[in-house]
Amino acid sequence: MSNWIPFEDATYLVEKAFVLAADKTAAVLEQAVITVFTGRGGKKGVSGTGRIRNILLVQLLEDHDDVDLILDLGGEFKYYLTSPDISGGKVFAPDTESSVQFSPTSPWRQIPEDEFDVLVEQLKIL
Repeated sequence: MSNWIPFEDATYLVEKAFVLAADKTAAVLEQAVITVFTGRGGKKGVSGTGRIRNILLVQLLEDHDDVDLILDLGGEFKYYLTSPDISGGKVFAPDTESSVQFSPTSPWRQIPEDEFDVLVEQLKIL
C-alpha cells in the first residue's frame, strides 16, 4: 500500500498516545505530535515526537521484545503502529522524562473509534 498516509504535509497534534506491549501494558506518550512530509520521489512519510518517562519505556522493553504505538489524532483519526522505530534519551532515573522520536516501520492501521476506546480501556498503564 503506497498511499497509506491520508494527510497533507504539516505537523499535527496528537490528542492521546500510548506505547504498548502485547500484554496491553502501556506507558503514556505525552505532548505527542506527528509530522507528515513528502520525501524523494513524492513519497509521503511520517515521523513523530513525544515525551515519556524513560524508566517506563525501559520497563516495557525489558519485559517485551517489541512495543507498538497507538495514536489518537481526534475524531475518526486513530491509528495503530506496529513495532515503530523509537529512539530517545539514555537517562533512566525514575523521575526523568525526555523526548522520544518515532516513525512507522510499516503502514499504520486506522482503528475505528469504538475499537480504539475498547483498546484504551484494556491498557494497564504503568
